[in-house]
Amino acid sequence: MTDQKYRPLALFVLDGWGLSAETEGNAVKAAHTPYLDKLFTEWKSSRIYTSGLDVGLPAGQMGNSEVGHTNIGAGRVVYQDLMRINLAITDKSFYENEALRSAMIAARDRGTALHLAGLLSDGGVHSHINHLYALLEMAKLLGLEKVYIHAFYDGRDTPPESGLGYTEELESFIKKIGIGQIASVSGRYYAMDRDKRWDRVAIAYRALTDVDYDGPRRQSAGEYIKESYANAVTDEFLIPAQIVDAEGRPIALLEPGDSFIFFNFRPDRARELTRALMDVNFSEFESLLAAGQLDFVCMTEYDSEFNSFKNLSIAFEAEDVTDSLGEVFSRAGRKQLRAAETEKYAHVTFFFNGGREENFPGEDRLMIPSPKVATYDLQPEMSAPELTATLAGLIAEDKYDLYVVNYANCDMVGHSGIFSAAVAAVETVDKAMAELIPMILERGGAALITADHGNAEAM
Repeated sequence: MTDQKYRPLALFVLDGWGLSAETEGNAVKAAHTPYLDKLFTEWKSSRIYTSGLDVGLPAGQMGNSEVGHTNIGAGRVVYQDLMRINLAITDKSFYENEALRSAMIAARDRGTALHLAGLLSDGGVHSHINHLYALLEMAKLLGLEKVYIHAFYDGRDTPPESGLGYTEELESFIKKIGIGQIASVSGRYYAMDRDKRWDRVAIAYRALTDVDYDGPRRQSAGEYIKESYANAVTDEFLIPAQIVDAEGRPIALLEPGDSFIFFNFRPDRARELTRALMDVNFSEFESLLAAGQLDFVCMTEYDSEFNSFKNLSIAFEAEDVTDSLGEVFSRAGRKQLRAAETEKYAHVTFFFNGGREENFPGEDRLMIPSPKVATYDLQPEMSAPELTATLAGLIAEDKYDLYVVNYANCDMVGHSGIFSAAVAAVETVDKAMAELIPMILERGGAALITADHGNAEAM
């Protein structure tokens, strides 16, 4: 890396900060944001679209953090995994996918079970219910009999009580096609954690594996969800439950020799459960099923480290994104920093680099731990003050040529649905910009402020 000093460039991604003319439910408009208001008045700005075909998604599909950061980092439209898998289903190549076929045929020929696990919704952020339907069709075509579904529930990228409708839709499809049973249900809060809250993941894990599971057991997924709604427990927070037969025995648990297809295509919230099931060195909680005893298929590459796991394969390999912003700066010998708190760290690193885990030469990374609270409306400032203070110190040292920074507040607090908290989140971000941008300008640098998608403007 060259020691020559350049004027710094800062790219601030205000995650979930959207623009809307509506006033009702618009936390961005309701918030007191004197600094950003001033910037919008004094400097040029434009509106960008962060959904559908503009970011490589199907028309009408809402954007999300992964997609937004991938496109920003690439500087061009990158067709997303959702679109790639949809196209494979349309042209029928999905049904010839080697990884999927191998796992299904192995279960069929051994007489073991096929487990299909993932987020049951059409949100299109982490998964899509149509991909599950295609897997069921494929299992039917290949002559499987023991096919079980472990349904994780959304409530963040879909309405909080939409899970019952998806369950009824799935049960209708199962009845029509004549294959599949729901074996367990879990809110994404447990099954899809990404912040090393292993106590949550352990509960979802036991629902999948433990014959002596001490959590909820019900004969009907739909009835369990109705009961949960009646107790003010919505989709995201559904306590993992086993579905049992009339004698109270689980419909299906994971057993050695079974095949397991995780049909989530977005990596970040699929990693922890995958690690618990497949990493022989896993030690975060007691494993009831020896790692590597399943024929395990990830829909996409969740983590390059997983490629070394025994009996794990990938259905849709990553497509290389070249000449991303980080790669271009690295080739030019410039030093760069990626900074975020835990919740969005993967977005300014892995996703911003087009699915690349490794740092580019000259790329440093800073992760500030996100607060350990149940939901972020309880602490809407999250870890923004710590992130801002750390960045201020680094900028003062004139250490980097490029800063790529994510502020998670508007998105993560927006997901809570608590309007007053979202307003506080927006105001937190304004204060951060008021501290950092003048420091960049004082050094003759330039600052770009953008967002990966909206959220807080439409609560």
